[in-house]
Order: sequence, then structure tokens, then C-alpha cells
Amino acid sequence: MPDNDRAFSFLELNKRDKKPRGIGLTEIRGPYYTPMGRRYLEDVLETMGEHIDILKFAGGSFSLMPSKAVKEIIETCHRYNVKVDTGGFIEHILTKGNKAVDQYIDECKRLGFDIIEVSRGFITIPADDLVRLTERIQKAGLLVKAEVGIQFGAGGASGVEELEAEGKGDAGWAVIQAKRHLDAGAYMIMIESEGITENVRSWRTDVISGFIRELGLEKTMFEAADPDVFGWYIKNYGPEVNLFVDHSQIILLESLRSGIWGTKSVWGRVLTYKG
Repeated sequence: MPDNDRAFSFLELNKRDKKPRGIGLTEIRGPYYTPMGRRYLEDVLETMGEHIDILKFAGGSFSLMPSKAVKEIIETCHRYNVKVDTGGFIEHILTKGNKAVDQYIDECKRLGFDIIEVSRGFITIPADDLVRLTERIQKAGLLVKAEVGIQFGAGGASGVEELEAEGKGDAGWAVIQAKRHLDAGAYMIMIESEGITENVRSWRTDVISGFIRELGLEKTMFEAADPDVFGWYIKNYGPEVNLFVDHSQIILLESLRSGIWGTKSVWGRVLTYKG
């Protein structure tokens, strides 16, 4: 969006790369906590589409919807230069066997998805198999976002006590797996928030810094569906960190990225320099 098309264009904002961006990506959650159809989505993208890079279905919500409605959502996103991500539903598909996986990949391509997420929060599967899955999806012409984390059972709205009982994984092992997916051509690594900033008694900022140190910011995206969490990421790693938030939070997040608003700890302190 050219600056002269923006309301109050006389106000300077932090300079952000234009879409399609390579860094500072914002992925929003689509249908999950609330239904989202074409008309609702059109309102979201008409007002904030310039600040949204990816829309992610969650919980396999697309499998509950008419095919026509799924296509309309995807086509609407594409009109606003927004990629569409399946979310981690492939974990459910893997339990149905190899044939179902092939059918799932083919159906995602037919409907127009751009990205298939490869995750393993609830299932136990060899790391080599997941890398093969990354390669298989790419051969079908789709991008792969591989999710890694340190918490088994993540993503199912489990309580703190339940997740503590499951135990934590090794962050170093998660980094190794992330690197393997990147070497296999994955588009992005998603860092699962549970066990790090979600459903924990204290945040594991050491784990976050380890992922960033080993993987960098450009190919790493952090789940941050809480304003305190995404505010912390921007405060500590700048406005160009890649973040996944709920679609209801896009305005607050972009206000922080652009430097026009913020809580007390970041008010007037989030800056860019594009000299």
C-alpha cells in the first residue's frame, strides 16, 4: 500500500518491507476459535491485508466446511497476496496411513493451499520419516512449514499440570530437527509455544534465544498468540521477527511493529533504520 493511500499518511511509520516479505512475517489464525467465511475475511483483509502474510487454518477446520467455502477463503487470500497454510492437521492424517497422506497432499493442492505444516505434537514418528514427508510435499509443488518444539502433547489445550507430567523435550534435539527440515528445503520453521511461553509457570527464554542463535530470524516463526508474548518478542528481537497470532490481534501487533502504539515498556522504543 503506497503511503499516500494510507489514512493519516503524514505520520511516519517504521519502514517495513513490502509484500511479499522475506522477514517480519505475520501469520494469522483463521477459522478455529470463531468461524471465518469469505465475507468476514474480506473485511479483515480489506482493512489490514497489507500487514498479513499468511492465513493458517487450525484444528483441521477446513475438513468441516463445504469445499466451495474453503476455496473462497483461499482465493480471497490470494487476491490480497496472502499465502494459506493448512495448520498441523497432518498429524491426524498420518494416523490414517500412507494412502490418506497422499490424498491429503493432493486435496490441499487441488483446493489451492500454499503451505502444508508438518508437525508432531501428539504423535511419535521417526525424524527421518518427517524429513521424507517434507520432501514429498515439496515434490507436489507446495511449501512446507515444519513445526518443532520441546513439549509433547502441545496444541491440545492441555493444562500446565498435564504438560508438566508429559515432560519437556531437548531443545538441542529440536534445533537439529529444524536444521534437517531446512536442509530438505522447508520454507519456514514454526516454534511451538507450549512449553516455552504457553502453559508454563515461567517462560523459557533460554530456549527461544537458542533457536534464534542457531537458526536465525529469517526462517524462524514463533507462535505468540498472547499480547504479552508478541510484545516481548518485538521488544527483544525487533519489529522484523516472524510471528503467528490470532486474527483478532493483528491490529495490536502491527501497531507495535510500526511504532505507533505500545505498552509502557515499548512505547516509542520500537524503531527501524532503512538508511
